Amino acid sequence: MGDKEIRQKLRELAIAGASLSHSPYSKAKIGSSLVTKGGHYYNGCNIENSSFGGTVCAERVTIWKAVSEGHKDIEKIYVYSNAGWPPCGLCRQIMSEFAGPNLELIVGDKDGNEQIYSFDEIFPLAFTPEHLENR
Repeated sequence: MGDKEIRQKLRELAIAGASLSHSPYSKAKIGSSLVTKGGHYYNGCNIENSSFGGTVCAERVTIWKAVSEGHKDIEKIYVYSNAGWPPCGLCRQIMSEFAGPNLELIVGDKDGNEQIYSFDEIFPLAFTPEHLENR
């Protein structure tokens, strides 16, 4: 499968994830999907909570699903929202745990527009597990 086909599959999975969003407070339906280096696909949605602090972003749900099934090497991640919002800072930090600097992040919107970034572009100088190896 080529890059274009992989991106299309990731978009479809992210949109499917957004459709399952539990977002009664913000009304913002966010979906995310990823593919690992081993070719495993996962998707998720944002899940809000009335305490607000218990809310979890779609990207984290997706990453945790992959990790909980033993797949930690993220190759590409897609984030979908109607407006094409990028990942928040906390999600970027979570990504830094399981993705290298060459991670491809695709941000898509309802009109089919997509922006593609490398992880280093969206989170330069990320605090990574390697920092803890040099205590």
